[in-house]
Amino acid sequence: MADEKDAAAAEAPKKSKKMLMIIIGIVVVVLAGGGAGAFFMLRGDSAEAEAEAPVKGIVTAIDNTITVNLADGHYLKLGFALQQTEAGGEEAVDINEALNIAIETYTGLEVAELETEKGRDAIKEEFLAALIKAYTEDDVKMVMDVYFTSFVTQ
Repeated sequence: MADEKDAAAAEAPKKSKKMLMIIIGIVVVVLAGGGAGAFFMLRGDSAEAEAEAPVKGIVTAIDNTITVNLADGHYLKLGFALQQTEAGGEEAVDINEALNIAIETYTGLEVAELETEKGRDAIKEEFLAALIKAYTEDDVKMVMDVYFTSFVTQ
């Protein structure tokens, strides 16, 4: 009986080591497959990326800064320029719509939203999306970016 217990005890470690190696092997295969899948899914086609990227055209600067009312009696003095696409032509776009979009986007915001880089970037993305939508005619984007020339909160 003691011999049977010793034999069973000797087989148990071998069995558990074998099972551990199988589990580790499965985990390695799953992780490698997931990493390879993510690489191929996220890498995209570089030819498509180059074809979709619009070519920079002229920059239309807003001559004067605008002052926008923020929340709690604060103000934002804002100046910006529009980076146009080459497909948008060589003429400067009408900036009046851009000024109106800037006023609508920034009016009433909290100063705290604009104090951090993350907050400014989030609002800028919203502003840029509205500009691109407004300055797209017949599926041709005329504006591709916005550059701040002045950004002062008080």
